[in-house]
Amino acid sequence: MGARRGEGPGRGRPDSVRADRLRVLASLDDDQGDADVLLAALHHAAGELGGLGAMAHLRLGVSRGVLRLNVSSGLPRTFTRLWETISDAGASAPARAVRETGTVWLPTLRTPEQAPGAPSAVPLPSGMPEGAGIVAVPLPGPRGPLGALSVITAPSREPDPAQRAFLADVARWAAGRLRLAATARPEGLSPALLRQPEPGPARAPDASAGSYDWDLRTGVLAIEERAVEALRIDRKPVDLVETWGSLIHPDDRPHVYHEHEELLRTGGLYDAEFRVRRADGSYGWVRDRGRVITDDDGRPVRMTGTFEDTSGQHVALESVGRALRYMSDGFLAVGVDWRIEFVNVTAEALLGSRGGLVGRPLWDVPAVGRVPGLEERCRRAVEEGEPAGFDVPWPDTDRWYHLRLVPVADGGLTLYVADISERRLREAAERAAAERAALVGQLNRRLARAVTAHDVVAAVAASVLPPFRAAGLVVFALENDRLNVVGAVGYPPEFADRVHGLPAGAATPVRGTLRSGTPRFVESARAYAADHPEVAGLVAAGGKGAWAFLPLTVSGREIGAAVVAFERPHRFDEEERTLLTALSGLIAQALERARLFDTATTRARELQRALLPRALPSLPAVTSAARYLPAGLGTEVGGDWYDVIPLSADRVALVIGDVMGHGMSEAATMGRLRTAVRTLSDLELPPDEILARLNDIVGDLGEDYLATCLYGIYDPVTGHFCYASAGHPPPAIARPDGTVTYPGPAPDLPLGVAAPPFDTVETRLPDGSLLALYTDGLVESRDRDIDDGMADLARVLAGAARRGRTGDLGTLCDATTGTLLPEDLRTSDDAVLLLARTHRLAAEDVATWPLPEDPIAARQAREHVRGQLAAWDLGELEMTTELIVSELIGNVVRHARGPVHLRLLRSRTLICEVSDGSLTTPRIRHASTADEGGRGLQLVAAVADRWGTRYTPDGKCIWAEQTIPGRAPDRPVPS
Repeated sequence: MGARRGEGPGRGRPDSVRADRLRVLASLDDDQGDADVLLAALHHAAGELGGLGAMAHLRLGVSRGVLRLNVSSGLPRTFTRLWETISDAGASAPARAVRETGTVWLPTLRTPEQAPGAPSAVPLPSGMPEGAGIVAVPLPGPRGPLGALSVITAPSREPDPAQRAFLADVARWAAGRLRLAATARPEGLSPALLRQPEPGPARAPDASAGSYDWDLRTGVLAIEERAVEALRIDRKPVDLVETWGSLIHPDDRPHVYHEHEELLRTGGLYDAEFRVRRADGSYGWVRDRGRVITDDDGRPVRMTGTFEDTSGQHVALESVGRALRYMSDGFLAVGVDWRIEFVNVTAEALLGSRGGLVGRPLWDVPAVGRVPGLEERCRRAVEEGEPAGFDVPWPDTDRWYHLRLVPVADGGLTLYVADISERRLREAAERAAAERAALVGQLNRRLARAVTAHDVVAAVAASVLPPFRAAGLVVFALENDRLNVVGAVGYPPEFADRVHGLPAGAATPVRGTLRSGTPRFVESARAYAADHPEVAGLVAAGGKGAWAFLPLTVSGREIGAAVVAFERPHRFDEEERTLLTALSGLIAQALERARLFDTATTRARELQRALLPRALPSLPAVTSAARYLPAGLGTEVGGDWYDVIPLSADRVALVIGDVMGHGMSEAATMGRLRTAVRTLSDLELPPDEILARLNDIVGDLGEDYLATCLYGIYDPVTGHFCYASAGHPPPAIARPDGTVTYPGPAPDLPLGVAAPPFDTVETRLPDGSLLALYTDGLVESRDRDIDDGMADLARVLAGAARRGRTGDLGTLCDATTGTLLPEDLRTSDDAVLLLARTHRLAAEDVATWPLPEDPIAARQAREHVRGQLAAWDLGELEMTTELIVSELIGNVVRHARGPVHLRLLRSRTLICEVSDGSLTTPRIRHASTADEGGRGLQLVAAVADRWGTRYTPDGKCIWAEQTIPGRAPDRPVPS
């Protein structure tokens, strides 16, 4: 059955089909020329309307009021020849559509009106059906219609409203895709790559050019013969401008017409390049340079200029364009308005399709906007006129590119984009190798300086944790089948205490590591708990999320393990596993060396402490405290020593010395001297004589041994302090008023090179004075002179005395040593500080009587004793004290000479002293049963706690001590 009137293709079909056609048009490649755009529009318009064919006329021309046929689809040449040029003032459908700016349908197809004087109608060519119609729609433009699209309809088929709307949509799409404002140039080349000289006079510059003259009123175009020959065009047809226009390449025709239209409107000079058809059917490039000549009223009447054959130049430029187009690096050119004018294949892949880029502002390209700082760098390069280059990661890829920005003379910019990903990978690999080498080197250097096991832990934490972004470290030492924590970083102390001493066989990853001798990597807390549920609580206690368990092996023997922990779950790549395994060997060697050092150092320190006083005695005359600071860390002990020795009559000997050098022999020498000093002190020798005996001992050891020593005696009865020094710095005396002095002249030479006698210095100390004895390591160093150090010590003691902070001598020792020798200024010498606060014996606790050189002296002495002991409420000691006094005085009367004195001292003990002018030393004799005498000293030794003899400047003194009932005995205090 035939179709009813009003029906046909495209009628009644759903809107989705028309939408599909529009989507197909919208997806047309952006790099299509104007002719291709118009052909696509005609094809879909004719198809949707069921038309017999379609035409596209453009209003852009070189004379006013003319529409020219640009392309046609589905129509014979005999038909389209009649429609090549039509007047926009005629009655044809295209002319009315342009004039009325709306859709026009004529049910009867007639030929268009020709130029003035032509017939109004011409019979249609054979083959065109009777009753065919035509529908036309304008191509909208910014300053009015650009032309019209026309569809030849089948007889009696008027387009319905939907078809009319579709035709208007197609026209709008086609008009938006026409590149009428662009300057014709070689395909895709930037103006910066083309020769653009200023338009010159209208004369032929060389043999490849010739002039022309165009009468705008008649349309007659007169071309010089030389130009015809140079351009290789057919001379005959070229007589009217319309004929010349038909020779222009269809893709270039809209641009040329547009330029002519602008020239006629604005005047001035004209310079354009386009392609023309030669006599042999090929196309060549022509450069058209000209100017408009106006009449007296300013109306354009003529245009003169030159045609020049530029095909040769374009061949070269096209070669350059092809080279740029397909070179491996990306290339992009933008104009002064920042619109993209050329983009090659490589750049297309980075930025998008070429059709969507050319003519588009560079900043509108999404990929460009995501390159950090690109716009700023481009603008700065153009402003400064200097090339610039930089590396960037490309958005949404893992690739790196080097961008080279090169400004050009016309204000544009070219961008070269080179893929440097492989180079970056190679550089990254080299950098990673260098970082690994640097990490190993850094760890090696720090481990080389590490002396103790704690130093090793600190070195590993500083060198390993930051590069691996790790959060914790625990180093275990395997000792007696237990894992003892050597050090922990990044964990709370209670966690280290919890894992300290774990059995090596406990179900932990460390056990597997020690058994296999290979590292274990646990990448999450879940994996840890799954493999070792028995100790899953350690994960929560430690608060870490991943671990590397590294065995520490030395000479095939497992000595411990190191655990590197991460805050969160962590995936260990092969490089990390290899590097951590390599580092574990360095850690093991350093830890073993440090443990051996720690063991040797511990033994050396124990030896040294065994040679020094374990505790200082608590004495009535002085309160003392001492600090010994070894020189840093090491196995070589020093020779510094000190001692506090109780003497008779509550006197106290304060001793300090320094054997020069470090080592076991120096420590042994120090032990010998300390023992000798104690032995000589028992003889109650004065300080100068004791140093003389010590000088002999050191001299007998050989020329390589030297020592300094200061020996002083404090008498609480008189408050006198006398000392002698062999090469040792003088004591500092801090009086209660805060003044600090260093008494005495320069010390004598050290022991071993001194020549006795030694000078003795004596000074009287107020009650509560503070004595500071020290070795040179406390006040002298490579960076500090000894005088400056002694001044610093004086300032510290004076400040403490003025602020009343001398009560706790232990605290004062710590404060003084901390001020003079802070941790960062420790020297290579040992240092000793001995502080002693002096206490006077009260006058009411001292009683002295002269006695005659007569036997009655014993009776008088007993009377004095009875009376004094009664006054002191010590009657229970009366009998033994009378016996002691009687025997001692009887000895003096019988064997010595006067003057004779008796002195009683009440202190922590009761002290009886009998002095005479003789130097004879009393001795206990073993009397036989027949002897009448010789038993007196035996009785004294039996009833007294201790007794002895000391020499005085005028003779000697025999003394005896008794414990006072109810008085606590002296107890030593820690030194």
